[in-house]
Amino acid sequence: MGKDLSGSVFSNEDRAQYRHKVRRCLDVLALMLDRRNVQGGTRPAPVPFDADSQLTGLEIELNLMDAAAEPAMRNAEILADLADPMFQTELGQFNIELNARPRTICGDGFADYERDLLESIGRAEDRAAKSDATIVLIGSLPTLTADHLVLANLSANERYHALNDQIAGARGEQFSVDIRGVERLQTANDSIASEAACTSVQFHLQVPPDRFAAYWNASQAVSAIQVAVGANSPYLHGRQLWAETRIALFEQATDTRPEELRAQGVRPRVWFGERWITSVFDLFEENVRYFPPLLPIVDEEDPIAALERGDVPSLGELRLHNGTVYRWNRPVYDIMDGRPHLRVENRVLPAGPTVVDMLANAAFYYGLTRQLAEEERPVWSRLAFPAAEDNFHAAARRGIETTIHWPGTGESPVTDLIRDVLLPKAHLGLAKLGVSTRHRDRLLGIIEDRCRTRRNGTTWQTEAVWHAEHRRGLDRRAALHHMLLTYTEHQRTNEPVHTWPVG
Repeated sequence: MGKDLSGSVFSNEDRAQYRHKVRRCLDVLALMLDRRNVQGGTRPAPVPFDADSQLTGLEIELNLMDAAAEPAMRNAEILADLADPMFQTELGQFNIELNARPRTICGDGFADYERDLLESIGRAEDRAAKSDATIVLIGSLPTLTADHLVLANLSANERYHALNDQIAGARGEQFSVDIRGVERLQTANDSIASEAACTSVQFHLQVPPDRFAAYWNASQAVSAIQVAVGANSPYLHGRQLWAETRIALFEQATDTRPEELRAQGVRPRVWFGERWITSVFDLFEENVRYFPPLLPIVDEEDPIAALERGDVPSLGELRLHNGTVYRWNRPVYDIMDGRPHLRVENRVLPAGPTVVDMLANAAFYYGLTRQLAEEERPVWSRLAFPAAEDNFHAAARRGIETTIHWPGTGESPVTDLIRDVLLPKAHLGLAKLGVSTRHRDRLLGIIEDRCRTRRNGTTWQTEAVWHAEHRRGLDRRAALHHMLLTYTEHQRTNEPVHTWPVG
């Protein structure tokens, strides 16, 4: 969001003005997407969208823990010591976020990512050590308890507190969490602090406006596959829940709807969606139509006047509103070097376990999405949208043991589907993106080996905890602490998780 919201109090007039402004932004976006409406008319054509760059980006949310494997509430001092614009706060004081420099992945792009990420995380690790903390790449820190996830442990930045006030106010009651998995967790919170337990890696893919719908639809279709093979969040508050518990927690921990609104079919702000799309405009229009504003901050810019001058409108209100609708695949409008562009932000995966594991996940996503988006008979024309959503939640529950419904194969074990059908497509997609054969083989080989061994971050964590409980005789709390300390040792090797020993 990037705005200083200290002392903000929003009036009814603020909300009315914001609602009017965000709709003006939506109208301007429609004009920008359909340049025929401005060419040949009285208005000058806006600067065209950047449709050629094929840039990618990575955001990684990191956890901080102390020497006893407890959450370390020290992000402010660590970030101050780092003084690096690539790092910033996240919701909880035990979180920080790393934003990698955008780049193409053609040629040796993945090697550049790996080198830069290892150097950046190593630098953060050095600074964290000065504050008696350690960096952990994991979907949910398994030693978190309800006592850690409280309002007082939100990061100091006022935008988080303003967002909490608005979401909690919209909810009007405590946020209840009820997750039934291997074990069951029932808890409640009077703030959005539980969301801080959800740490993810987000993949950005810049796409041409006329191809956005194809890439978003493809991203939705493969989200279940990504979660199944990349799951890394089996524990929350000491309970073994879903293979990717982060999905269920995020959907419940920020749900602004009381029970009555859920019964009426009001859409949740953490949302898979409900249909395939034909244009990026569909998603922004749904955001405006279905979701009331949470942070009604109005910019000075008149987007229509900016368009008439031939400038690139910032569409500040539309972008801010979009940032408070938590789609698992989010549309992004942004401006770089004076030119507007569109990105798909893929948000389904947890952080970790290692840099190379995350890059393998990225290679699989970028390659598979590219191939599926360009196929003559797209997968979403043969896959019902509710089936894609059912796949997604089934994968979150069962991870690498999931059975997936997929066109042409019916019900298939996800490991067979990936190895027999989807990995060849990912190879083709990466080749079209210009990724060198060496990097394709290495990174997609990690995905194949996970499927062959049926081991990912979740299975390693659960096996390690079982070993600690049954072979070492530790209770659950001690077993989780032991597992996490061992996990961080393996993480530093940058060896893929399916190769990690358990004992």
